[in-house]
Amino acid sequence: MIKNGKTLKEYENFLARREGPIPAEKSFHIFSAMWQEALNLGVVPFKDPMAGIETKIKLAKILNSCLKK
Repeated sequence: MIKNGKTLKEYENFLARREGPIPAEKSFHIFSAMWQEALNLGVVPFKDPMAGIETKIKLAKILNSCLKK
């Protein structure tokens, strides 16, 4: 059980710095595996990609109006 999230994050950062950037081929392999998992779970392709677009547009308008002030 993780009791100190900050320590875990520091350790993850240490490992990432030690290993360096991920090669493009490995990144593609990871993405492909994640995409296949999403397909297996039935999450993608979306049944209706426009579902909920009205709400997202309203939210974007509200957030953009707040940024202009």
